[in-house]
Amino acid sequence: MINIKGWVRTKRGSKNVSFISLNDGSTINNIQIVAENNISEDTLKLINTGSSISVKGKLVNSKGSGQTVEVIAESIDVLGLADPDEYPLQPKKHSLEFLREKAHLRFRTNTFGAVFRIRHAMTYAIHEFFNNKGFLNIHTPIITGSDCEGAGEMFAISTLDKINPPLTEQGVIDYSKDFFGKETNLTVSGQLEAEMAALALGKVYTFGPTFRAENSNTSRHLAEFWMIEPEVAFADLNENMNLAQEMLQYLCSYALNNCMDDIQFLDKRLHEEEKHKKKEERQEMGLIDKLKFVVENDFERITYTEAYEILRNSKPNKKKKFQYPIEQWGADFQSEHERYLVEKKFKKPVIISDYPKDIKAFYMRLNDDGRTVSAMDVLVPGIGEIIGGSQREERLDILDSRIQSQRIINELSWYRDFRKYGTVPHAGFGLGFERLISYITG
Repeated sequence: MINIKGWVRTKRGSKNVSFISLNDGSTINNIQIVAENNISEDTLKLINTGSSISVKGKLVNSKGSGQTVEVIAESIDVLGLADPDEYPLQPKKHSLEFLREKAHLRFRTNTFGAVFRIRHAMTYAIHEFFNNKGFLNIHTPIITGSDCEGAGEMFAISTLDKINPPLTEQGVIDYSKDFFGKETNLTVSGQLEAEMAALALGKVYTFGPTFRAENSNTSRHLAEFWMIEPEVAFADLNENMNLAQEMLQYLCSYALNNCMDDIQFLDKRLHEEEKHKKKEERQEMGLIDKLKFVVENDFERITYTEAYEILRNSKPNKKKKFQYPIEQWGADFQSEHERYLVEKKFKKPVIISDYPKDIKAFYMRLNDDGRTVSAMDVLVPGIGEIIGGSQREERLDILDSRIQSQRIINELSWYRDFRKYGTVPHAGFGLGFERLISYITG
């Protein structure tokens, strides 16, 4: 005798026997419950798609097709009803647009069940990867007074009266009266604090929430997402690229080895969706192929200047097929350029390094040429950039010259301190967790 509890996906049958497809959320695979004449008709009438039930019965080899085992029910208790006229998730495929309107229920669907099981597996794999390599996990502030990226696109945190805030003599908001006595925001990155930890503990990583107030309504920009940010003391740009490649290959390999049922379902779903797209919009690789693409290829490494020359002389650029033409050195590459390099030119993941300093952040190490920095981006098919990082500027005089205003220098006095007290070369990168999940789940 076994006891199974879960939610009903479907019910079908005849007068003498009913077949109930049950799922408890632990796997994408349902188990078939066979309800014969010993289960009352009144009980069976209460069982509809979405209802929760508890089944006691015997696990046996299935005589029918579609499953290897099934449960012959000896008793069924209905734990929670689902009105068939109101329950919105009927046993059919629902569009992602529809599910956005029913976000509180989408965990019940095969698609989001698969996504969140994979998300859990990737969370575990990330911690396992860094733990096995001797990294320490640290938690960095969520509320902060510093802007790591320098773009100013941050969500403000304040306890001041929204209608009548205190004002200075100059008529501006007096943040000295605020909770922290200064302007504070939700963090855009834990990197700066992680650097401080790495310069004492050697190898650290963060895995926490970050927030961006960039008003860009694309699938690549989120207001809230989680970031994995390793920082390594005594590491240069090459070691940073090695770590990024090793981590990405480890995660994709882990997904293939531990999440195959869910990945196969999502791969099939993606294939069906691609059929309805225009030929030029279709992805060339399936989901499983995309994961193997990362695992089985050594990443191509090129400099920004090499990438610029390739793109400038490419057919799409010459024929003006790019939405953003590549004309001058110093242009910031867009997703279409990154995907061209990965999917058309090299047919393998690509790491671009040594970007123009003017399009990168102040903390990236200035190269000897004076016009590029030791930055790197990891590119994969379908998405483009998935990891961004750099060797950090460890020289105080050059760091100060890269910081644009005196105000920022004062704000980052603690960040500058480590350049005065035993500075060392160090490097790190950021992996947006949601972008990783998007890549692995399609």
